[in-house]
Amino acid sequence: MFHYLEKRVATGAGLSTRRTFLKLGAGTIGGILIGAVVPGARGAQASTQDDALVQPFVHVAPDNSVTVIVKHLDMGQGVANGLATLIADEMDADLDQISIRHAPSDPDVYKNLLFGVQGTGGSTAIANSFEQYRQAGATAKAMLVQAAIDAWGLESNSVTVTGGTVSGGGNTATFGDLASAAAQQAVPDTVTLKSPDQWVYIGKDTARVDVPAKVQGAVGAFGIDVMREDTLTAVTARPPRFGATVASVDDTAARAVDGVVEILTTGAGVVVVARDTWSAMQGRSALQVDWNEAGAETRGTDQLSQEFAARLDQPGNAAPARGDAAGKLASAAQVIEADYSFPYLNHAQMEPLNATVMFDGETAEFWFGSQIQTLDHNVAAGVLGVAFQNVSINTTFAGGSFGRRATPDAHLTAEAAMLAKAWFEKTGQARPIKLVFTREDDMASGYFRPMHMHRVRAGIDENGMISGWDHRVVGQGIMIGTPFEAFTVKGGVDHSSVEGVADTTYDLPDFALDTHHPDVGVPVLWWRAVGHTHTAYVMETMMDALAEAAGVDPVQFRLNHLKNDARLAAVLQLAADKAGDVPDGMHRGIAIHKSFNTYMAEIADVRMRDDGTVKVDHVTCAIDCGVPVNPDNIRAQVEGGLGFGLSAVLREEITLTDGRVDQLNYPSYAPLRINDMPNVDVHIVPSTESPTGVGEPATPPIGPAVANAIYRATGKRIRSLPLSKHGLA
Repeated sequence: MFHYLEKRVATGAGLSTRRTFLKLGAGTIGGILIGAVVPGARGAQASTQDDALVQPFVHVAPDNSVTVIVKHLDMGQGVANGLATLIADEMDADLDQISIRHAPSDPDVYKNLLFGVQGTGGSTAIANSFEQYRQAGATAKAMLVQAAIDAWGLESNSVTVTGGTVSGGGNTATFGDLASAAAQQAVPDTVTLKSPDQWVYIGKDTARVDVPAKVQGAVGAFGIDVMREDTLTAVTARPPRFGATVASVDDTAARAVDGVVEILTTGAGVVVVARDTWSAMQGRSALQVDWNEAGAETRGTDQLSQEFAARLDQPGNAAPARGDAAGKLASAAQVIEADYSFPYLNHAQMEPLNATVMFDGETAEFWFGSQIQTLDHNVAAGVLGVAFQNVSINTTFAGGSFGRRATPDAHLTAEAAMLAKAWFEKTGQARPIKLVFTREDDMASGYFRPMHMHRVRAGIDENGMISGWDHRVVGQGIMIGTPFEAFTVKGGVDHSSVEGVADTTYDLPDFALDTHHPDVGVPVLWWRAVGHTHTAYVMETMMDALAEAAGVDPVQFRLNHLKNDARLAAVLQLAADKAGDVPDGMHRGIAIHKSFNTYMAEIADVRMRDDGTVKVDHVTCAIDCGVPVNPDNIRAQVEGGLGFGLSAVLREEITLTDGRVDQLNYPSYAPLRINDMPNVDVHIVPSTESPTGVGEPATPPIGPAVANAIYRATGKRIRSLPLSKHGLA
């Protein structure tokens, strides 16, 4: 299925035969409204437009449609559906009248309450919006109810709302009937939210709000589909090595290519602007560019691996320690030492990077899947040399991201802005230009999950308990050199490299951790679940090795070290209970991990094929993510996140030769195939705790679960990835 299961891109759980979340109606495309949000909705006050009730997060129109304004980028993870569910529930709306529209870039109104800027990431979308969107829905409902009370001369407690219909005193009205009058009401200072026993949609399965438009191939739903009138297309010739710059260019042959309109040099490279994508690509192929590589990264991954390995023998910057790890290891009954290595990984999202921009010298408008709107907005304004308010960003759906569209330097936006500025200065024309990355551009552009190495020494005492844990990590720090460094790098330790180790909830009273962050010219970036993708592998395969050394069942061994984390222990026990006995011919591996405040357990049953490769047959999952807003979407994200992690573990690896990226498309960067995808059972812990992350927590545990199962099948501990390096995939 194109890439792999999560890269169903836009549908998450795939197509549903249940009733759609909303009907197709005039002005909507399967529930997705295309275009900018209605203006006049800033701040806390309601306003009117065409007799509609307009608030920052919900619009009620006279045609009885309810539009939910989605402040987060939906890149396939289903946040649009989740936010629509929250508002629909508190409003007591009918699901068929709900549509969604991405919010404009406006950090004062639409900021992520956990970040302070408008942006999506860290599996925070529902977590930061849960109360906010429920409040918005309850506020809109209160204003509609008050409009009915005033119109009908009733008492406040005599009006009810069910399925989008307001009733009282023998009268009935739709939301649309009351929209104009509701817009005249004062916004209530406080509203009462429903209690969990009153929820109608929250905690229930509802089909995805975005599925109809995506199934129908709605024009403009994704950034790459945007096509404004008179749009030109641009591709960029970028340097083959990171850090190189344009020395000289001969564009004579390129300008002769039919369809090529203009050729520009920007800080990103040499840009060919054409009437269509093919002409732009042909023009780029005809360019003759000499590159200045004086400051380029020329090392390959083999050399980098040697340098990283040498760092494992040297003390690094120390993270906060606990107890006396060295002393406990010296007196331990047994000590296990292991080195691990993890490759660079590409996000390989289905929709390559793209952005459409139009600039008239004073104002600019962008259309793309913006993941951190505030950052993109500021960078665009800075590059173009205009005021913040003179830039508008239209956020479209994105065909996957896994972190790739959220770069600290906003390089995509910067490239598009540089192009727009250069175009206007050269031609004096305000014309939309779509900057497109080909698959090869996207894969070779860097911003990889960083390569890492680990060394661990852990001891077992005579009672079968861990006695001392010493851990060293070597890898590029994602946050170093970015605006986030001041908040996430302490004492030279980038938390993104050690999360999942430094904050483990296993009982490790004698613990030491240090890091090295080598200076490498390869751009790196967060990748689905960030540092947890390698730290969970190390922690959980070490826990299995220690359990064997202690002679304790791996489930019980973990439980013995989770006295202070009842929720993580509970998902482990739930998964173990649901998994039951190991099927004949299968080998079982276990892994658990907490990330993004969500608790995850995965139990993998694998079998070995006759050719020595592994087939993951079945995975039993248990997740505690607080209130499960939409269980069906949670199951889909667990399935997708697990598939994403399994894909990386089996075959994915980015290598460099003399500084050049070797893998440029899916044939050489081999993703999970449909026949690799296991059957997955997902068990969601009922909870009234605040919702936590869902998009990422299933990714880290699958690797160690499979590795632990392989050990039981072969007796081999796999401590370097991908598995294909060992003939296992």
